[in-house]
Formats: sequence, C-alpha cells, structure tokens
Amino acid sequence: MWFWLSLLALLCWSGSDIFSKLGSQQKDKNSHWKVTFAVGLIMGVHFVITLIGSAVINSTVGIEALEATALGKILASLFYTDFVLMDFVRYLPVAALYIFAMVVGYISLRYIELSISSPICNCSGALAFVLCLIFGIYSMEDVTPLVIVGVVLITLGIVALGFIENYEDEEIKAARQEKANRKYAKSLLAFLLPIAYLIIDALGTVGDEFIFSIEGPTGDGIISDYAANSAFELTFLLVAVFAFIWIKFVKKDKIFSGNKHLYFGGACETVGQIFYMAVMFSDFSEGMVIISAYCALSVLWSRIFLKEKLSWKHYAAIACAFAGIVMLG
Repeated sequence: MWFWLSLLALLCWSGSDIFSKLGSQQKDKNSHWKVTFAVGLIMGVHFVITLIGSAVINSTVGIEALEATALGKILASLFYTDFVLMDFVRYLPVAALYIFAMVVGYISLRYIELSISSPICNCSGALAFVLCLIFGIYSMEDVTPLVIVGVVLITLGIVALGFIENYEDEEIKAARQEKANRKYAKSLLAFLLPIAYLIIDALGTVGDEFIFSIEGPTGDGIISDYAANSAFELTFLLVAVFAFIWIKFVKKDKIFSGNKHLYFGGACETVGQIFYMAVMFSDFSEGMVIISAYCALSVLWSRIFLKEKLSWKHYAAIACAFAGIVMLG
C-alpha cells in the first residue's frame, strides 16, 4: 500500500509543479499571487473537510480504531484532524516559512525553466539536515557515509547548474528555447529565486524538526502531525484571502480568469500532501525516497509539455543533484 501511496504523492507533487508553471504567465506580475490564491483556496477546502470528518470519526469509530488498519490511516490523512486554535499559533512561524518559500518559488516560475528550478528547490532537505546538525536537533550519529555523499552530490549539482547558467552563450540558450513555449534571458535573479526557496524551505524544515522535538505536559509532542498539517492549511487559506484582496482590490486584476491550470496545481499540491502524510504515518522510509524523487518527473513533464530543452551539461548537473536527493530521502 505504501508503495502506491508514494507513487501517488510523487505524481501529485510533480503535477503541482507543471500545472503551476502552465498557469504562470511571464508577463503577468501578479501570477505568483494567483497561484498562491488557488493553492490556498483548495487547502482551505481540505481544512474544512478534516474539521467535519474528525467530528464524524470521533463520534463513531474513534481515531484509534481507524488508525489500526492501513486503509484507516489513509482515511485519517484524508478526513481527520485533532487541530485546536492554539495549534495555529504554535505552528504559525513554521507555516509562514514554508508558504513564503512557496511564494518565492511561484515567482521564479516566470524567470527560469521548471527543469532547472524544481531540482534546486527540492534540494532544501540537504541544507535542512546540515542546519539541524548545527543547531543540535540532529546528532553526529545521524551522519552516515550515504548522507555525506548525498549532501556533496547535491552541492556539486547546484553549483554546477549555476556555473552552466551563468556562462552559457546567449545564442546557444536562445537556440535551445526555440521550440519552447517561453523564452528566458540570462539573469542572476532567475537563478537566485530557487536558491532563496531552498534556503527558506530548509529553515521551515528545521522549525518543523524543532517543534516536533518539544514535549508537551503529557509527555507527547506539543503538536501532532494532523494538527500541524491543518495549521499549515489554515495559514495558507488566510494567505489566499490576502492574495484575493491584493489582486482584486489593490491591483484591480482578474483573479478568476479561467486559468484552470492554477486550480489543478492547487489540487495536486493538496492531494500530494495528503498522500505524503499517509506514507509518513505508515512508517515506511522507502516511501520517502520515492516521494523525494518527484523533481525528476517534473523535469520529464517540462520536456514533454513545455518543450523545455536543456544542454547535456544541465542534465548532468541535475542528475548529480537528483542522486543526492534520493540518497538523503
């Protein structure tokens, strides 16, 4: 069961990448807020569903009985939460970091190929691991030869991508993009945006690890996985409200412009998160390895649907980073 859930999470998160990219228009300066609105809206819908679902589950079978089976764990990830309002306050700094990183990632969609940005963004786990070591959340016992090789490969892959992007000839770059739906000029900002996502998302992961390491009065953690996910969805919903107000009343732009790709992307992001939680509750580390490889599928979708074509040097650097991601997975 965990294998298929992992594949579904991989498909959904790679689908979120490609649909968000398709829905982001290069000339639309509000496109990142439109993506944010779509994702936050659908996450908000799931948040409400879990509130209703948890009331039904608690009054009938109970969460302990539901979690006793593999199918029950999947249903719990879909319909259950033990969220209380204080969880929103506790998790707000972490949720804010994650959402800020995602907004930065949505901005980058206008300036750089998804084939390049997605692998860079997905390398945040390597930096998060190093930061957790520095802050004492992890111990040196967690450092294995596989981890060291993974971090080194990711670092080499990112540095190589930056070098290739910076020194690629403009005519060669233009020739590569001839059949693509979009044209990208050489820009330091374009490369720094996914790097910024990497750093901010890694800080969010460190915050995650820290908050889950804190014990509550009863000896359990101060927040559960269910509550943390609900707090994240509620925070995203509030950001979506801000995005709506900003686009509609400040920028005087159309927010419901018939861009269905944005809402497909939001649905994929939300459903991918649900399947990710189901795998996490199943305690199968192999599933996390599969899910961590979703950026490889994003690169494939970019080649098929966006006609993005990179040089062999780009693909070599991406393969290097991807190998490291799988090792850390």
